[in-house]
Amino acid sequence: MNFLSSTEIPCFIPFKEDISHIALPSKLNFPFYYDVHPLCEIAAKQVQIFLDQSSNLPHNFGLNNHTELLPIGKMFGVLIVENKGTIGFLAAYSGKLANSNNIAFFVPPVFDMLTQDGYFLKKEEELNDINRQIELLENDINLSAFQKDLEEIRTTSKIAIDDFKALMKQHKLQRQNKRNKLKNGFSREEQQQLEAELIKQSLYDKHLLRTLTNDFLTKESELNEKIAVFTQKIDLLKDERKTKSNALQNWLFTNYTFLNSKKEEKSLLEIFKNALHSQPPAGAGECCAPKLFQYAYKHNLKPIALAEFWWGQSPKSEVRKHGQFYPSCWGKCEPILGHMLQGLQVEENPFLKNPAENKELEIVYDDPYIVVINKPAEFLSVPGIHISDSVYERIKNRYPHATGPLIVHRLDMSTSGLMVLAKNKEIHENLQKQFIKRKVKKSYIALLDGFVTQESGTIDLPLRVDLDDRPRQVVCEQYGKKAITVFKVLAKSEDSTRIQYFPVTGRTHQLRVHSAHKSGLNAAIKGDDLYGKKANRLHLHANQLEFYHPVSKEWVSFSAAPDF
Repeated sequence: MNFLSSTEIPCFIPFKEDISHIALPSKLNFPFYYDVHPLCEIAAKQVQIFLDQSSNLPHNFGLNNHTELLPIGKMFGVLIVENKGTIGFLAAYSGKLANSNNIAFFVPPVFDMLTQDGYFLKKEEELNDINRQIELLENDINLSAFQKDLEEIRTTSKIAIDDFKALMKQHKLQRQNKRNKLKNGFSREEQQQLEAELIKQSLYDKHLLRTLTNDFLTKESELNEKIAVFTQKIDLLKDERKTKSNALQNWLFTNYTFLNSKKEEKSLLEIFKNALHSQPPAGAGECCAPKLFQYAYKHNLKPIALAEFWWGQSPKSEVRKHGQFYPSCWGKCEPILGHMLQGLQVEENPFLKNPAENKELEIVYDDPYIVVINKPAEFLSVPGIHISDSVYERIKNRYPHATGPLIVHRLDMSTSGLMVLAKNKEIHENLQKQFIKRKVKKSYIALLDGFVTQESGTIDLPLRVDLDDRPRQVVCEQYGKKAITVFKVLAKSEDSTRIQYFPVTGRTHQLRVHSAHKSGLNAAIKGDDLYGKKANRLHLHANQLEFYHPVSKEWVSFSAAPDF
């Protein structure tokens, strides 16, 4: 195998060190769950050196304070490739870097929307022109004056009409008093004459109210007509913008095409037709992996190994650590790579394997009403899309006469520890109410991959699912659900912390995100393949579970020590 450099392909990067002693993988790694190949580590290091030494690159990664540019971390990717017997690699970045799609050293985008004088930019400029027209109309001083006058008229009319109605009530009371006096000392003819006069006064008041109301309505109508001249123009422009925007989006989705190793081409529209998103999500195709494979296929390079890493400051919502490797995102990349990897020898999808095979459930407690188990790590609580083996299936088979939903609460597949299950519907409802009302006490033991300075405390970071990368969770103040964790440090070493968690709420991945996020403890749980680094297992264990027994009403407590 030849490991010398090749200059035939612009973005093909030769290795700067001897790699002849490193064996090539027999299959491409599965992009959504992988161990980083040594060649990818070396290639990533070369990219990182390039980034460190590119002082003229107008992008602030947030690693120093020598620029006024907004700090933005970025995902980078490397793809080890073979070019006519020569081994090298390609490098890419997600989205844009330094507000550019084309930075020397990195592969270009799959579809360059920013090509000078290109169709996209022309159509985008048309949309921008419509936006400017809308903005001018919305900020027109005449429109502002009409809207201000309308507001003043409405305020004035309400006060004037309310005041006049109050006056009418006084007049009505005065007429009633006169009617009462008419009953005594007045002839029938005089009474009729005065009553007619009082009726005339009432009708006159109503006439004045109608006149006053109509005057204000006329003024409002005149102003509304003047405002409508603007709003109708604005609405027409917005309709035009929507039509042109949809047309441009469809054009983009149709022309944004991806190759696979068999040189078969598919558009974004075709790829996402049967995906979770019927329409491609924003930024689809702009991640590192699609860029790298597209360039490799276009230049007849054979893909060997892929890896992606984060470089720079972590975003506020996601858990991203500087220099750390991450899998490709599911929402945007899985449908695209599902097409692009066709024809390649790729490692088997580990999520299709049964992680519970040859594992046993330990029964901690069993009576006619409940069963408490100690779930192993990498064991589903409930059946998944591809795998049915789970705590639910095992318990259902073990207790065939048990009825109801069985599962009261869940543990993540990777988390080990205590779970209580109900053997009938009534018991299930009782336990579920205890969980909902937060009467159940739970604690977890975790080993963190980092040093935590605090001895105890509370983490309050609201969480929601990452819509583009399920099941990952992100911190979100606006839409996230409240998530609170109390913690106590048990032991520390130079590079790890043993900790006990007391979750107040029970959100998906709550302890994992609260551990890893920079606004939490900033130290991922050891073995966390989503928010930290892979290891032999996720070092998180539900060690204690306490609640009121649904039948005896006694407070019961169960414990199970972790195996780490």
